[in-house]
Amino acid sequence: MPSVFPLRAAVALSCLIAFHAAAAPMPQLVQKNGKFALMVDGAPYLLLGGQANNSSNYPAMLPQVWPAIKDMKANTLVMPISWEQIEPVEDKFDFSFVDILVKQARQNKVRLGLLWFGTWKNTGPGYTPAWVKLDNQRFPRLTNKDGTTSYSLSPHHASTLEADKKAYVALLRHLKAIDGEQHTVIIIQPQNEMGVYGAVRDYSPKANALFAQQVPPALLSRLNKQPGTWSQVFGGDADEFFYAWSIASYVDQVAAAGKAVYPLPTYVNVALKEPIKPQSPGSYPSGGATWNVIDIYKAAAPHIDVLAPDLYTPESVSYEATLKHYRRPDNALLIAETGNTNIYARYIFTALGQQAIGFDPFGFDYTGYSNYPLGAKNWGPEGVKPFARVYGLFAPMAREWAKLSFESEVHGVSEPDDHSAQQIDLGPKWTARVTYREWQFGDAKWNAKGDFPDNSETPSGGVAMAKLADDEYLVTGLNARVNFGASKDLKGRVMIVDRVEEGRFENGKWIMLRVWNGDQTSDGLNFTDRAQVLKVKLGTYVK
Repeated sequence: MPSVFPLRAAVALSCLIAFHAAAAPMPQLVQKNGKFALMVDGAPYLLLGGQANNSSNYPAMLPQVWPAIKDMKANTLVMPISWEQIEPVEDKFDFSFVDILVKQARQNKVRLGLLWFGTWKNTGPGYTPAWVKLDNQRFPRLTNKDGTTSYSLSPHHASTLEADKKAYVALLRHLKAIDGEQHTVIIIQPQNEMGVYGAVRDYSPKANALFAQQVPPALLSRLNKQPGTWSQVFGGDADEFFYAWSIASYVDQVAAAGKAVYPLPTYVNVALKEPIKPQSPGSYPSGGATWNVIDIYKAAAPHIDVLAPDLYTPESVSYEATLKHYRRPDNALLIAETGNTNIYARYIFTALGQQAIGFDPFGFDYTGYSNYPLGAKNWGPEGVKPFARVYGLFAPMAREWAKLSFESEVHGVSEPDDHSAQQIDLGPKWTARVTYREWQFGDAKWNAKGDFPDNSETPSGGVAMAKLADDEYLVTGLNARVNFGASKDLKGRVMIVDRVEEGRFENGKWIMLRVWNGDQTSDGLNFTDRAQVLKVKLGTYVK
């Protein structure tokens, strides 16, 4: 009689093969024709995030986190994991919070983005373990130009790098063990807001010796520069550029070590340099991935997939200027942080119109913390509502939007501070004009007496649209009116809005609810604060 053990082994092997064949693909950032997609479970994913407050990363706080994420209609919770939390004693790791977080995220049907608070968090070492931040001999802070000691750790010491890297790799190894098949965690940040305030670079003897050396060939090639020292090549920018290279190289080594263990997509968030007005290094975090050193980061840190801005400038001109700095053919647009007051919610329309892969406002939990004046004075469920209204438009069609953004054309505008009208160029045939503070019926000239919709004095509107076919667009918005037009001479033909369907996506299929016509289309397509998505078909007829 033949042994049953070979048969059992064969069955076990076939089950193992089937299990791995069914496992979801690894999340990754992909690029095609200058466009990007965050691929999750093998398909483009729109990250509709909510970032918890910095110290909400403990099990006792999670019951106050999940309700905010649910109320917001977010599909991703972004949560800090701090070095002091997982390695309070050197070489002794505690991943209990990570385990609980991943388990509860699955229960709440939410994905996770993780923020590694390591060497830098808001440029400082506040979330490093005591054995790091209290030992300035082994883990030196940088030296200011006047010889005093800064608050920020220096990137020029292998002792700091190796300790941080060891902890980060341990975290990635643990994530692979508990989440390597399900991929609840879809993206990770290897450091948080690097750089230093109040200085340009480290002026210690070690840093000065490195500064006197030749600029690395990779950077010379990227910038098309001739060889020389940092001062010879970059003149007055040498100190800042050197420090950006130094920190970027440090972070890249941390990220590369983590990816070698478990290759999650990576991004770093950026405490910003003013996008329009002149500013000196030190008044913003010198050494961070500010817009003027993006090319340096791209050369020094190839294992960082995305450089992502933290946007806390409420003015529309400034906000959108920063978006343009970070949306590049070599850099996906991801809003890593933004304010949680109502005026910030509208900017998702511009971000998605510029092919953003995600949007992640800060401070979304009910733990009672407020980061006013950057955020709301009193934070709670009322503060979530403006973001929930916007997320409510995109959450039901997040996969469809992400695919259209990657494979087709998308456009979007947000209401300016002065409420002025905006023009969208839709290509060779069509345009769209977006106006604000209008009623659903009638012409704007009827508002000569200033009879505007209630609460419209604070900008809250926006429109986003995606091309479905040559003459067909998916359109949604809030507190805005859209009028389509022809972008060129139609040679004896007249442009017309042929058909407008209101509907929704269910399991990837469009479900029509009704057709807009008559009053609903005679004065443009008017979006209020209701969640409405339209399919708009444009056409022409002979005069």
